Amino acid sequence: MSVELSRPVAIARIGATPLPVEVSANPDECQALAARMRIPAILTLNCTFVLRREAGGIRADGRLQARVARVCVVSLDEFEADIAETFAVHFVPEGTETDEIDPEADDEIPYVGTTVDLGEAAAQQFALALDPYPRKPGATSAEESPAPSSAFAALKALRRH
Repeated sequence: MSVELSRPVAIARIGATPLPVEVSANPDECQALAARMRIPAILTLNCTFVLRREAGGIRADGRLQARVARVCVVSLDEFEADIAETFAVHFVPEGTETDEIDPEADDEIPYVGTTVDLGEAAAQQFALALDPYPRKPGATSAEESPAPSSAFAALKALRRH
């Protein structure tokens, strides 16, 4: 499987001291990720990780920041929005994932071999941070618009359009 944003980090680099790593998507990676996420565009995508060894794997505390183009679910206008999220994930060897579902636990990301892919982890966190119903600031639907005070007020409002 080919990933749009790959930043492998050797597990051997992660020692007793926390290891900071930054992942920034280039324009081609942003375009490919936008296609995968089915959004108009990703203008910027940056993610910082602090990696540390932990029992059974590697803990990654992260901060994701992105600027994206979205389509408003109300007006269908394209608009730009910022995304900022903090998160924690736990990289574990494939086959050792926990079977229990615990909404309070960090998400587990299985890895194979001697590297973890921070690019794909950033892409997954980005997908989770996307608003499933993006709304342009100030957009209102007909149901949310205030009702006219009378039939004549409604006619007057129509006349202005």
